[in-house]
Parts: sequence; C-alpha cells; structure tokens
Amino acid sequence: MRKTSLDTVLRVKCKHRVGQLARLATVVAEQGGLLGDITTLRIVESDTLREITVETQDEEQRDRVIEAVRAIDGVELLDAIDRVFDMHKGGKLHMTSRIELRHQRDLRYIYTPGVARVARAIEREPERARHLTGIGNSVGIFTNGTRVLGLGHVGPLASLPVMEGKAVLYDKFVGISASPILVDTLDPREFVDTVLRLSLTFGGIHLEDIRIPDCYKIEEELIERLDKPVMHDDQHGTATVALAALLNACKMTGVSLEKARVGQIGLGAAGSAIARLMMAHGARDVLVTDRSEEAMAWLKGLGAHPVDLPTLMREADIVIAATGRPGLIDPKWIRPGQVIFPLSNPDPEIEPVDALAAGAAYCSDGRSINNALAFPGLFRGALAVESRAITPEMRIAAARAIASCAEKGEVVPSPLLPHVHEAVCEAVVEAARAQGLEGTARLTPRR
Repeated sequence: MRKTSLDTVLRVKCKHRVGQLARLATVVAEQGGLLGDITTLRIVESDTLREITVETQDEEQRDRVIEAVRAIDGVELLDAIDRVFDMHKGGKLHMTSRIELRHQRDLRYIYTPGVARVARAIEREPERARHLTGIGNSVGIFTNGTRVLGLGHVGPLASLPVMEGKAVLYDKFVGISASPILVDTLDPREFVDTVLRLSLTFGGIHLEDIRIPDCYKIEEELIERLDKPVMHDDQHGTATVALAALLNACKMTGVSLEKARVGQIGLGAAGSAIARLMMAHGARDVLVTDRSEEAMAWLKGLGAHPVDLPTLMREADIVIAATGRPGLIDPKWIRPGQVIFPLSNPDPEIEPVDALAAGAAYCSDGRSINNALAFPGLFRGALAVESRAITPEMRIAAARAIASCAEKGEVVPSPLLPHVHEAVCEAVVEAARAQGLEGTARLTPRR
C-alpha cells in the first residue's frame, strides 16, 4: 500500500503547444509521483503558467521528480513549494481581538479608565473572571515534547508546530481559544508546578505528547489539584475515538461489545486508556498484554486480565493493538470472526487486507482513529457546563455521539464535519449534568 506523505506544488511555465502537459504528467509518473491539483494561472500566446501538485513518498523521490521536470524541453520550473512548510511560515496562530476599536469611547471602555471597574469586580468575586475575560472559553495546551506521535522525544520547541495544529482545531471546530505552552523540563514535579502556576489563565488544561509514565503522574496530580477540566489527549482522546469506532464495527459484524472478550495489545498512554474505557463502558472481559510487567500489573489492579500475546490472540473476540511495532500480528494468529483494530501509525501491527484475508470479520487501521473527533467537543462541553472534570462517563457519551454521526459503512465520521463536534458537545453536557457536575468548576487551584 502506497503511503504518500509529501505534497509539492510545482510552478511551471510550459510552451503553449499540443501535448506539453501530457509530457510533464508522463515524466512525473515515470518517477513514481502522483499528480494532484492542476491550476492554470495564465495563458498567453506563447506559454502557459500552471501550478501542479505532485505527491511523493519522501524528499528523495520529490527531488527526482523536480530534476526530471527541469529536464523537459519547453518547460521552465519557476518554483517548487513544499505545501507543509509553506503553511507553517509565520506559525499557524495569531491572537486577534473580538472587540472593534473605532472611537475614543471604545478605548475608555476596554482600557483605562473603564477597565478598572472590571478588575475591581473580579478582585471581589474571582469567579466572575470566567465571564468577564476569555478564561471561560480557553484551554492551555501543555507539553514538554517527550513523546510526540511518530517522532518520539523531540523536545518542547520542536513540538510547537504540533501544538499550534491542536489550537487551530480547537478554534475551527468549536470556537475555543487555545494556547500552546511549552514546558522545558523532564521533571514531572516541575511540570505540575508550572501548570499550577499558569492554570489561572485557562478554563481547561489539555496535556499533550508527554512520555509514560510521567503523563499518568502529571495528569493524576493536576486532576487532584485543579477544579477544572484536565485531560491528556494522547490517552483519553484516542480512547474515546477508538470506542466510537468499535461501537460501529461491532454493529456491522453483529458482535456484542458488552459480551465480547476485548484484547488490548500494548499498554502505553493510548493502549492503557483504551483498556480502561472499555472496562468503564462495560466490556465483560478485558485481556491485556505488554512487554512491561508493571503496566500489566497496574491494569490488573483496575480489573483487566494480563495474558501473553498468543493467549490474547486466541481468546479475544475484539483485538486492539497500539504498540508502534509494525507487523507484530501474524496473519496465522487471526481467528475467524475477530474484529481487529491495529492502530499504530504510520504502519499498523497488521495490514487490514491481510487480517481480512485471514478471516477477520472486520479490520481497520489507525488512520481513521483521529482524536480530533473527540478533544474539541469534550472540552467545549465541559467548559459550557462549567464542569470541574472530564469523566469516563462524559468520554463514553462522546464516543456514542461520534459513532452516531458516521455514515453507513464508516466506523467514524470525518472530523471536518461541524455537526459531529456539536453532537459531541451536546452529549458531554448531558452526561456532566447527569453526574451533577454542572457549575462545579473553579478557577483557582486547591491549596
């Protein structure tokens, strides 16, 4: 299966004659590139100016395509634009004002002297800051860059493009103002202290790309110390979408999730959270396996059943893998009728086509399990109802909402559909109210 990863826009000036574009397309194909969008910018009597998007697997192949295009008689390559780097120039975020400033009175209202009245009001009643500032619609995205998906420990600065991307999704999907915060420490204690000192700024705390086991300790202590939503997205966002996908996969195959034996291979941040959410949802029996005895012992204490890999593959009706180990699952281990979710990206533990050929009733890899389906609506709902926490019940409600939005034949919908995030938000609000969490959030940390 081809895994394209680079889009390059070639700006070319071609002689205006028959077959010139076809020759260019042939050269790109001979180098293994795929043609995407072709936009004609200008046509004059002698030449045509076009922008042509070419997909390649890596930079080496892209460079071969560029050199081959340069060598075409009658084609002048004016520019080669890396679409990813082009979109990142200047960063993906810019803070803007929601207040228009046109008249002198506007200045008096939003700044001195009028702003002093609002500051005094918050001094007297700190919780009014939720509605008199942007705090009630804000999330801080905290990371130290120690476990960036697909990259590993790249450090906080290199993780910033990822955090900016998360902030864009918050803004575009649910209208939340999110700010990346880079925490330059490997010490979990220092990380927690940093978040606590900055927590007044935000209505919710989004933890991202933190290595295990630090992410567990950090999230646990922040939940204990803060009466506002705290969630490590790599754990719970991923688990929420995985549950949504399983709900629909089980519906397609006639498997009962509540009665099935669920097997979780890999107990890192995502895997352990998936296993816990399956248990919270009511799965009858959750089998777990990992190279870490400590991880298996921890899940055993929560009600899971540690087993070795062959036993899990033999006994589980549903198999979920999140190990980062491509090809881990041998097709001959597949039991006919199993539902298989190999979630590691970019290369799964088993290719879906191989699992289906071996008798799996259903198999889908991790490309569809996009946590962007979950975290925006989860925080939007929690902030809207002023809940002090995002609970397993709220995540289960979100998973059911996501599953309900999928079209026939899909396990999950596209995250680009606005109604999906609206449905998640509504489900989270209802779940929070049912748990008596409405109005329980507080801005200041516990002492």
